[in-house]
Amino acid sequence: MSSSDLEHEFFPEEVVLQILARLPIKSLFRCKSVCKLWNGLPSNKYFIQLYNEISSKNPMILVEVIKSFYVKSSYICVDRLRGVSEFSLDFLKDRVKVRASCNGLLCCASIPSKGVYYVCNPMTREFKLLPRTRERPMTRFHPDDEATLVGLAVDLSTQKYNVVLAGFYRPFGRRPLDSFICLVFDSETNTWKRSITSLTEEFTHMNRNQVVFVSGCLHWLTYSCLYILVLNLENEVWSKILLPKEVVDGSGNRIHLLKLDGLLSVIQISEAWMTIWALKDYKSEEWYVLDKVSLRCIKGLVPSVFPISQTSEYMLLATQKQILVYHRRSRLWKEMYSVKNSSTYPLWFSAHAFKSTIFSCHDGVSYS
Repeated sequence: MSSSDLEHEFFPEEVVLQILARLPIKSLFRCKSVCKLWNGLPSNKYFIQLYNEISSKNPMILVEVIKSFYVKSSYICVDRLRGVSEFSLDFLKDRVKVRASCNGLLCCASIPSKGVYYVCNPMTREFKLLPRTRERPMTRFHPDDEATLVGLAVDLSTQKYNVVLAGFYRPFGRRPLDSFICLVFDSETNTWKRSITSLTEEFTHMNRNQVVFVSGCLHWLTYSCLYILVLNLENEVWSKILLPKEVVDGSGNRIHLLKLDGLLSVIQISEAWMTIWALKDYKSEEWYVLDKVSLRCIKGLVPSVFPISQTSEYMLLATQKQILVYHRRSRLWKEMYSVKNSSTYPLWFSAHAFKSTIFSCHDGVSYS
């Protein structure tokens, strides 16, 4: 009796698929040699959809652990269910910095080669080196010698993605212009599309990192914290969404942008409270308060606490040296990870929302 016959002897096929869809991707790929059915699962459309739907309920945090500026960074994945695991981006054969994360894919920028970008799935070790843009060299962007904004939009239902590079243009030997250059890469056509608009927005380091993909649009929080800058990827039009009046009028508050079960969410942190807002309706720009959390029990950590990922059940946050999880129902906090060495580089400077998904990047792959 074959292993596939044995499996159907005890469990219906749907039950087997439900079990396998809850495995880590590495374990799933190890199971491919069990039988013909299991070998074809990573390329089966139904199973891919099932796996990605289940994994979306368990978002994780990707953290770049920087021991010093002279030592190569290492990466860890903090999983609320499975704990902490290490992984590597060495399969890219380049020294890179993670600039954006979306639905299990990462957009990485080469550190030694300006203007070189990769999209990769670190769990399957698949990657794609993006073609060069028409902007030569990329150092024409202002002010940090590369694109000010980097966005990644991954559509799991269509298995397509877009990469957005945007920044203020600086001609050689001249002062920066107000022209805001936007370059959008389409994975389906393998080409870049260029557009120019007039913007005078300012972005800090963390504003640039806080990019959220919701409802076919990429969202960034501007430095002024008066509104959210939106890029609609369907028509490549920029627009603005006003923040709740209570958020704008609040003095001394810190504002963060996250995704919440398919909705755009704003986290407002004051001295003792964390208020969670969600955008109920795009057209009317109607916001509502989902939750208000007391921070008194972690008072010493409040000045550095930084929300990274959330669902309606819990939220993952980073401090300078810790990853915390907050359970909304029980109102309990739990430490998931802590830096034990003398590093003082804040974890939230290099922490990204992440999830384990099956998504092929098509260019290169290394399962070893």
